[in-house]
Amino acid sequence: MEYRQLGASGLRVPQLSFGAGTFGGRGELFGAWGTTDAVEARRLVDICLDAGVTLFDTADVYSGGASEEVLGAAIKGRRDRVLLSTKAGLPLGDGPADWGTSRSRLLKAVDDALRRLGTDHIDLFQLHAFDAGTPVEEVLSTLDGLVRSGKIRYTGVSNFSGWQLMKSLAVADRYGYPRHTAHQVYYSLVGRDYEWELMPLAQDQGVGALVWSPLGWGRLTGKIRRGEPLPDGSRLHRTADYGPPVEEELLYRVVDALDKIAQETGKTVPQIALNWLLRRPTVSSVIIGARDEAQLRQNLGAVGWSLTPDQVARLDAASAKAAPYPYFPYERQEGFARLNPSPLGRP
Repeated sequence: MEYRQLGASGLRVPQLSFGAGTFGGRGELFGAWGTTDAVEARRLVDICLDAGVTLFDTADVYSGGASEEVLGAAIKGRRDRVLLSTKAGLPLGDGPADWGTSRSRLLKAVDDALRRLGTDHIDLFQLHAFDAGTPVEEVLSTLDGLVRSGKIRYTGVSNFSGWQLMKSLAVADRYGYPRHTAHQVYYSLVGRDYEWELMPLAQDQGVGALVWSPLGWGRLTGKIRRGEPLPDGSRLHRTADYGPPVEEELLYRVVDALDKIAQETGKTVPQIALNWLLRRPTVSSVIIGARDEAQLRQNLGAVGWSLTPDQVARLDAASAKAAPYPYFPYERQEGFARLNPSPLGRP
């Protein structure tokens, strides 16, 4: 397993990390993802550690805290061998104190996460969404206090826009608060919007990407094919509306390219899709999930080999979309391109 720096920080993370969204299995969305209990989770953690996967990611909203509880039970007795990442900010209820990233909400969220995870510190604590109702200064000063107290080691964000992340970094620099080292983002062969603004920002500011849903919300599993109905066992039947939308023609174009490369390499469609992501700029770690041991072992097979430059180029072409404004002039017009040869962060 290759280890990479998390952005510009000193924290080294494995190129593949494990997402514990399948742990606990409570509610309509997370119940469809998986229902892994503590015994099953411990086996999956065993396999991860044997493969060098040491970073485990969860969130308080995953199964209403059950994911953190199951993960905490699974790592009991070996806390010093793992890195724990969790998130807070999304609603856990309907009350005024049940959502957001105010000072009181963050202090409670961190203490609750520590209790559920059974640990005295969180290696990476991320804001799960931008809270427009709380001043950035309040958020960052609270995180600064939590870092100073030793309850969290590094901070990050998830699903921020470019201006939201840049404002947070600027405020951190102004007051000497810890800078966010990670941005947990949606990025896949059927969802490359990360590249337009967030990737160049990450390159410039030293923010590492932790990629969620690298298989396009379950669409790049190798079970979806052009002209065929959605498989009966696909979780997309119940969860498609929760995740990022994907145009059908784009999906089938990417799957066709993946199928051809699978025939050439002997690798599976998910392994190829994950391997492509591992080559992208700013990507520190790709978060893989698994309902069972077989699925986990297949995903772990995404490392230890490389796509050829020709195969990468074919996947790039199959997954390409026209850039939105204000980025398309930099791709299409010579004058714009001369000012900035690589404005989109593309290799």
